[in-house]
Amino acid sequence: MPADTLRIRGLKGIPEILPGMNLVEKILAALELAGISAAGEAEPASRTDAIIVVVAQKVVSKSEGCLIRLDNVVPSAQARAWASEYQRDARLVEVVLQQARRVVRMDRGILIVETHHGFVCANAGVDTSNAPAGTVVLLPPDPDKSADGLRHVIESALCRQVGIIISDTFGRPWRLGLTNVGLGVSGLSPFIDYRGQVDSYGRSFQATVLATADELAGAAELVMGKTAGIPAAIIEGFRNGPAEGSGRELIRPAEEDLFR
Repeated sequence: MPADTLRIRGLKGIPEILPGMNLVEKILAALELAGISAAGEAEPASRTDAIIVVVAQKVVSKSEGCLIRLDNVVPSAQARAWASEYQRDARLVEVVLQQARRVVRMDRGILIVETHHGFVCANAGVDTSNAPAGTVVLLPPDPDKSADGLRHVIESALCRQVGIIISDTFGRPWRLGLTNVGLGVSGLSPFIDYRGQVDSYGRSFQATVLATADELAGAAELVMGKTAGIPAAIIEGFRNGPAEGSGRELIRPAEEDLFR
């Protein structure tokens, strides 16, 4: 059932996250600053609404130490050749190739790969933005596991149902512009499935499955931004949960992918 109203707020007060820093502790402090705290005796947990916390992949990766210093990277011959042709940093190209299960396309300076997770994206998600000088940030090795870890601690601390989405910015093959998607999901289904339901004319939906985790990640990005220093957001009012969902479910199987 769709929500009548959603409230989406950026979580302020989260500092620059460094490797080894306790990210969930910082998120809980930001939630408290936003007025979200554990239910007291006068307000039992059963009366509190479930919330969804969207967390930028970058801070999850940093907290888990998923950074590589480029000075420590020795480029392969393939990386050097391709980087030379397109004026790229061969060390960065090498990191991308190391993070790839397979290369989908290398053309016109664009490197599209399938990561070890199964994501098909530019540069294997390897990013230099908002990274310490001389380093690049990798995707978390298991975004769903990272989301599970955040959810269990936050649920325990708040005594309420919590959904977690770890989001990242991806391009789209059919449309211009980037949008955020859910890499890791915990505590909610990544979909709303309308198949079998009927429209206003009585016709049954055959293939309408909405990627709500991606939609929520994209909506949260509107209050997080890229330069505002707000790496997380809280969504209230969404009713599609709780559920044992995962981000892996959003990856289209190879046998259904017309572009493989």
